[in-house]
Amino acid sequence: MENVAVLGAGSWGTALAIVLADNGHDVRLWGRREEQVLEINHEHTNERYLPGVELPATIKATAELEECIKGADTIVLVTPTKAMRDVLGQLKNVLTSPVTIVHASKGIEPGTYKRISEIIEEELPESILEAVVVLSGPSHAEEVSLRQPTTVTVSSENNNAAEKIQDLFINQNFRVYTNPDVIGVELGGALKNIIALGAGLSDGLGYGDNAKAALITRGLAEIARLGTHMGANPLTFSGLTGIGDLIVTCTSVHSRNWRAGNMLGKGMALDDVLENMGMVVEGVRTTQAAYELSKREQVEMPITQVLYDVLFNNKGAKQAVDDLMQRTRTHEVEDVSSLKS
Repeated sequence: MENVAVLGAGSWGTALAIVLADNGHDVRLWGRREEQVLEINHEHTNERYLPGVELPATIKATAELEECIKGADTIVLVTPTKAMRDVLGQLKNVLTSPVTIVHASKGIEPGTYKRISEIIEEELPESILEAVVVLSGPSHAEEVSLRQPTTVTVSSENNNAAEKIQDLFINQNFRVYTNPDVIGVELGGALKNIIALGAGLSDGLGYGDNAKAALITRGLAEIARLGTHMGANPLTFSGLTGIGDLIVTCTSVHSRNWRAGNMLGKGMALDDVLENMGMVVEGVRTTQAAYELSKREQVEMPITQVLYDVLFNNKGAKQAVDDLMQRTRTHEVEDVSSLKS
């Protein structure tokens, strides 16, 4: 049994806490709202994020960060990208001994274009950072919380740390693979949210499966193009954190990014969509970051570009799709070696 602190009591943080509790670990869950903490501790529910799900009574919630991490061997970070530096700043002030940090968030920071593992390493001193491990893959929190079969990947530059986290989470419902390609695992998980916005937008416009299949496949080409340029292994994008995560996020009503895109396709304004969602839609910030990064690196990402125009330049959804369809003719298959240039 290990002491594990899970920081972030949203749907995904709570679902991962369930997995850890099922595995017999001592799990403490940090949430910012006192009423949510009381609900988890006394009712064993988290109705706002996982309605109808009964949580293991062994999960103990707290609104005090220092109390949550006290004696923890592993800290699981499940906070939105936007809040990551703030949480890490608080963590730095209360950590007293080295820990392994597992992050299960998916995004790229606008402005710096840093992956989350890079942000963690930048914010936490080496003296308290034993290792950083990424957990990613096709995994809706709603299904994980119901113990439905789910498979994910963990990745770290420290192979021993990756295998330790694999053992921490794996069980009969939650299968965990390892992959040493941290760049590919993080970028696949982040960039697929952009394509999911596009898939939802297409569905919102009333287009069919043909259009969505094209978006998913050409979206994967875009993800791999930028990923390999940034140093990822191309094979990662044909695995769980590439095509696997892309499929599940582009085809399910559980996906926040698909739902947000769907509302945009039906004519809602972005501010109204985000207010209606009530939860963070990582794909919006990631679209901005990936668009700017692609321009800096001179990597072609046409789907990302038109979605950026829809989100930030008031381009109409139908016009965006029309623009994609009317692009200059090109080859489908690319020379992978040229992606690294």
